[in-house]
Amino acid sequence: MNKTLYYILLFFSFALLQVLVLNRIELFGYVNPYLYIAYIFILPLNQKRISVLTSAFLLGLCIDIFCNSGGIHAFATLFIAYIRLFFIRAIFKKTASEYALFDLNLETFGKVFNYTAILTFIHHFILFSFINFSFYNFYNVILNTILSSIFTLSLYYIGSFVFRKKSV
Repeated sequence: MNKTLYYILLFFSFALLQVLVLNRIELFGYVNPYLYIAYIFILPLNQKRISVLTSAFLLGLCIDIFCNSGGIHAFATLFIAYIRLFFIRAIFKKTASEYALFDLNLETFGKVFNYTAILTFIHHFILFSFINFSFYNFYNVILNTILSSIFTLSLYYIGSFVFRKKSV
């Protein structure tokens, strides 16, 4: 399958999964999984930066349209798409010349976990800060961020284990 078509299908799959299934999950009033950000994690690094930022913005905007949330998903998703290369360089010690060969599946679990956990926490913190938009609710922001990040990361790693390509 053409790589471009694969990423387009992945884009719509994550958007539909989030809108039709995951947005209906709310455990204990604090836990909301936002698995659609996994799309940002797995985008190839050698893709042009403007196309990554555009697709991240459009993905967040799709979620915003269906959630009626006024652009907060678009902002949070765009922000993690913008800073992901910094974390690739910091955590995986990769340079721009190594981006074409980079594969998240070939890296150690500890580095991948740090990368996904940091970006997930940042995304969720921004998202819940805008949802609550008050210092009086700072406890709720932190609680929502931590619990939703744990749930989102759990779903991400369960999904990546289930849909892992078998090596021959």
